[in-house]
Amino acid sequence: MNSILLAIILIPVIEIYLFIKIGSEIGAITTIVLIFITAIVGVYYAKYEGLNTLKSGFIQLSKNQTPAYEVVSGAAIAIAAVLLIIPGFATDIFGFLLIFPLSRKFIFSKFKNKIKKSENPKKDFIEGDFEDIDDDDERKL
Repeated sequence: MNSILLAIILIPVIEIYLFIKIGSEIGAITTIVLIFITAIVGVYYAKYEGLNTLKSGFIQLSKNQTPAYEVVSGAAIAIAAVLLIIPGFATDIFGFLLIFPLSRKFIFSKFKNKIKKSENPKKDFIEGDFEDIDDDDERKL
Protein backbone atom coordinates (compact mmCIF):
# COMPACT_ATOMS: atom_id res chain seq x y z
CA MET A 1 0.00 0.00 0.00
CA ASN A 2 1.21 3.49 -0.73
CA SER A 3 2.81 5.09 2.34
CA ILE A 4 1.04 8.42 1.79
CA LEU A 5 -2.36 6.71 1.66
CA LEU A 6 -1.47 4.75 4.77
CA ALA A 7 -0.48 7.97 6.57
CA ILE A 8 -3.71 9.69 5.50
CA ILE A 9 -5.67 6.84 7.07
CA LEU A 10 -3.57 6.17 10.16
CA ILE A 11 -2.87 9.71 11.40
CA PRO A 12 -6.54 10.62 12.01
CA VAL A 13 -7.17 7.22 13.60
CA ILE A 14 -4.26 7.74 16.01
CA GLU A 15 -5.37 11.30 16.77
CA ILE A 16 -8.96 10.24 17.49
CA TYR A 17 -7.71 7.45 19.75
CA LEU A 18 -5.51 9.91 21.66
CA PHE A 19 -8.36 12.44 21.91
CA ILE A 20 -10.59 9.79 23.48
CA LYS A 21 -7.92 8.48 25.88
CA ILE A 22 -6.63 11.87 27.00
CA GLY A 23 -10.10 13.41 27.04
CA SER A 24 -11.39 10.67 29.34
CA GLU A 25 -8.50 11.29 31.74
CA ILE A 26 -8.40 15.09 31.91
CA GLY A 27 -11.83 16.08 30.60
CA ALA A 28 -13.16 17.37 27.31
CA ILE A 29 -12.77 21.11 27.97
CA THR A 30 -9.23 20.70 29.28
CA THR A 31 -8.32 18.63 26.21
CA ILE A 32 -9.65 21.33 23.87
CA VAL A 33 -7.80 24.05 25.77
CA LEU A 34 -4.61 21.99 25.68
CA ILE A 35 -4.92 21.59 21.91
CA PHE A 36 -5.26 25.36 21.45
CA ILE A 37 -2.38 26.10 23.81
CA THR A 38 -0.02 23.71 22.02
CA ALA A 39 -0.99 25.24 18.66
CA ILE A 40 -0.42 28.82 19.84
CA VAL A 41 2.83 28.12 21.68
CA GLY A 42 4.09 25.96 18.82
CA VAL A 43 3.40 28.54 16.13
CA TYR A 44 5.10 31.32 18.10
CA TYR A 45 8.11 29.13 18.79
CA ALA A 46 8.21 28.11 15.11
CA LYS A 47 8.27 31.81 14.22
CA TYR A 48 11.15 32.37 16.64
CA GLU A 49 13.17 29.41 15.35
CA GLY A 50 12.41 30.37 11.75
CA LEU A 51 13.81 33.86 12.31
CA ASN A 52 16.91 32.38 13.97
CA THR A 53 17.40 30.05 11.01
CA LEU A 54 16.97 32.93 8.58
CA LYS A 55 19.55 34.96 10.52
CA SER A 56 21.97 32.02 10.49
CA GLY A 57 21.42 31.63 6.75
CA PHE A 58 22.32 35.26 6.12
CA ILE A 59 25.45 34.85 8.24
CA GLN A 60 26.44 31.83 6.13
CA LEU A 61 25.85 33.81 2.94
CA SER A 62 27.94 36.73 4.21
CA LYS A 63 30.81 34.26 4.77
CA ASN A 64 30.38 33.04 1.15
CA GLN A 65 29.24 29.63 2.35
CA THR A 66 26.23 27.66 1.18
CA PRO A 67 23.46 27.70 3.82
CA ALA A 68 22.41 24.10 3.11
CA TYR A 69 21.60 23.21 6.72
CA GLU A 70 19.61 26.41 7.14
CA VAL A 71 17.52 25.71 4.03
CA VAL A 72 16.67 22.19 5.19
CA SER A 73 16.10 23.46 8.71
CA GLY A 74 13.74 26.17 7.44
CA ALA A 75 11.70 23.59 5.55
CA ALA A 76 11.55 21.39 8.65
CA ILE A 77 10.35 24.34 10.74
CA ALA A 78 7.62 25.09 8.20
CA ILE A 79 6.48 21.45 8.30
CA ALA A 80 6.61 21.57 12.11
CA ALA A 81 4.42 24.68 12.17
CA VAL A 82 1.82 22.93 10.00
CA LEU A 83 1.93 19.87 12.27
CA LEU A 84 1.39 22.08 15.31
CA ILE A 85 -1.58 23.85 13.74
CA ILE A 86 -3.29 20.53 12.96
CA PRO A 87 -5.29 19.56 16.04
CA GLY A 88 -3.93 16.47 17.72
CA PHE A 89 -1.39 15.21 20.17
CA ALA A 90 0.65 12.94 17.90
CA THR A 91 1.16 15.68 15.31
CA ASP A 92 2.09 18.09 18.11
CA ILE A 93 4.78 15.71 19.36
CA PHE A 94 6.31 15.40 15.88
CA GLY A 95 5.98 19.15 15.37
CA PHE A 96 7.81 19.96 18.58
CA LEU A 97 10.52 17.42 17.74
CA LEU A 98 11.12 19.20 14.44
CA ILE A 99 11.14 22.67 16.00
CA PHE A 100 13.73 22.13 18.74
CA PRO A 101 17.23 22.51 17.28
CA LEU A 102 18.77 19.62 19.22
CA SER A 103 16.20 17.05 18.11
CA ARG A 104 16.16 18.50 14.59
CA LYS A 105 19.94 17.97 14.27
CA PHE A 106 19.54 14.41 15.56
CA ILE A 107 16.80 13.68 12.99
CA PHE A 108 18.86 15.25 10.20
CA SER A 109 21.90 13.17 11.12
CA LYS A 110 19.82 9.97 10.95
CA PHE A 111 18.53 10.90 7.48
CA LYS A 112 22.01 11.94 6.37
CA ASN A 113 23.43 8.57 7.40
CA LYS A 114 20.60 6.78 5.61
CA ILE A 115 21.19 8.77 2.42
CA LYS A 116 24.94 8.15 2.52
CA LYS A 117 24.36 4.39 2.81
CA SER A 118 22.02 4.37 -0.18
CA GLU A 119 24.36 6.37 -2.45
CA ASN A 120 25.88 4.53 -5.36
CA PRO A 121 29.65 4.14 -4.88
CA LYS A 122 30.13 4.36 -8.66
CA LYS A 123 32.90 6.75 -9.67
CA ASP A 124 31.93 9.71 -11.82
CA PHE A 125 35.24 10.06 -13.66
CA ILE A 126 37.31 8.25 -16.27
CA GLU A 127 41.01 7.75 -15.78
CA GLY A 128 43.32 8.14 -18.74
CA ASP A 129 46.42 9.75 -20.25
CA PHE A 130 46.61 12.62 -22.65
CA GLU A 131 49.16 13.99 -25.05
CA ASP A 132 49.30 17.62 -26.04
CA ILE A 133 49.59 17.92 -29.84
CA ASP A 134 50.70 21.15 -31.49
CA ASP A 135 48.86 22.21 -34.61
CA ASP A 136 51.34 22.41 -37.52
CA ASP A 137 50.51 23.69 -40.97
CA GLU A 138 51.37 20.36 -42.57
CA ARG A 139 48.84 18.48 -40.39
CA LYS A 140 45.95 20.71 -41.35
CA LEU A 141 43.64 19.56 -44.09
